[in-house]
Amino acid sequence: MIGTLIVILLYLISIAWFVVIAHFIMSWLIRFEVLNVRQEIVGQIWYTLQRLLEPIYSRVRRFMPDLGGIDLSPVVVLIGLEILRIILTRMAIGLS
Repeated sequence: MIGTLIVILLYLISIAWFVVIAHFIMSWLIRFEVLNVRQEIVGQIWYTLQRLLEPIYSRVRRFMPDLGGIDLSPVVVLIGLEILRIILTRMAIGLS
């Protein structure tokens, strides 16, 4: 039972990792005008990712120093997800 829960959590962490990476890459493509948020599909994807991730990023930004125009909150979130993945993997190994 707990092993199954850990596997589900690991899958959710993988999905969250992919979403953060997609948002990070999209932000750069938008910034360098490769993508345009006025295009319907790009705008829908971008604003959906923003709504999903901004609550997480804003909590992380509270604890980070102001670095000017550089936002490292996605990197911190990715590191946090990796730490969670390692902890859950070790727990799964300990259960077997």
